[in-house]
Amino acid sequence: MEIFIERIKDPVEGREVEFVESKGIGHPDSICDAVCEECGQALAAYYRKRFGKVLHYNIDKALLVAGAAKPKFKGGRILSPIKLTIAGRATDRHGTKRLPVRKLIKDTAARYLKRFRLAKFDVAVDIKSAAANLEVVSRSKKAVANDTSFGASHYPFSKTEKLVLDVVDHLNSQQFRKMFPAAGPDVKVMGVRKKDVLELTVAIAFIGKHVKDMHDYIIINDGIAEHLIRRYGVKTGINTLDNVTGDENSVYLTVSGLSAEMGDDGQVGRGNRHNGIITPGRPMSIEAVAGKNPRHPGRSYQIAAYTIAKELVEKANVKSAEVSLVTDIGSPLETPNAVSIRTTGNVNKETVERIVKKNIRDAVNS
Repeated sequence: MEIFIERIKDPVEGREVEFVESKGIGHPDSICDAVCEECGQALAAYYRKRFGKVLHYNIDKALLVAGAAKPKFKGGRILSPIKLTIAGRATDRHGTKRLPVRKLIKDTAARYLKRFRLAKFDVAVDIKSAAANLEVVSRSKKAVANDTSFGASHYPFSKTEKLVLDVVDHLNSQQFRKMFPAAGPDVKVMGVRKKDVLELTVAIAFIGKHVKDMHDYIIINDGIAEHLIRRYGVKTGINTLDNVTGDENSVYLTVSGLSAEMGDDGQVGRGNRHNGIITPGRPMSIEAVAGKNPRHPGRSYQIAAYTIAKELVEKANVKSAEVSLVTDIGSPLETPNAVSIRTTGNVNKETVERIVKKNIRDAVNS
């Protein structure tokens, strides 16, 4: 394993412009990610309970196609359900016995989607048997990469990253929902820092039954903006496409609190990275962690990259760290082809090697 250590200046805070995005739990992309992750975890638990180990699977593909709805002030109705197709590979046979992997995946998805109680979903599962050569990889005693891929992450978060993540967490919270019942779970936050000035653009799907009329919509919208400005002290725009001189169709009004009921589709991998944010100014992988098995470097290396960066800051006396790891299919996961460490301070190479080895081992054996 080759470890390359590079000393850099502050990777983000010193730049004049920074963009950070995060999508809430009801965003179509977040729904796809979360469903696949729930299904992958359920499948791994089933394999462990029955066979004492995790057999090969990758439940990391999903496509959400928006339904149809007619939102109205004080109500509205769903016209056709949201269609969610889950696809992937899973070991579905042991000897002569069939394993109920498709039913397990469909039941798990249905349980997760119940949290969006005002929405309607039609779930399809298209899971094929695992490829024979990848099943051999999963049976290997040592953790072997089942794909050629890389992972990347960083620590700590910048002020902008922390702000965006905190805003999304707050908008997803029960505390916020109690304050503003009209706010649905589909939210998206974009943070933009221009030199020392931070601005937020926030999209929130309003739930029609909690909004009396356009006047009430304006009051709620303004109330949320004022609440966020007081809480975070930055300029904040809510649903900036709205035309409040029109009718229900000219503002962000929904029946269920999800844009997926009619307006927006979703896909695994287009949402938040493993750390909960989307950061074009940082090294990051486009691989989706969601639904991948522990021997996929697109999952294990993203987790390891984050924990390595965090431990370098906490234990190796550096201000910040950016970490990337890469490997080839069939190679031992615990020895990546290359590890890139970019830090803002000097580090002891022996300390770095110890931190890297420990966190990779923990990630690939989780």
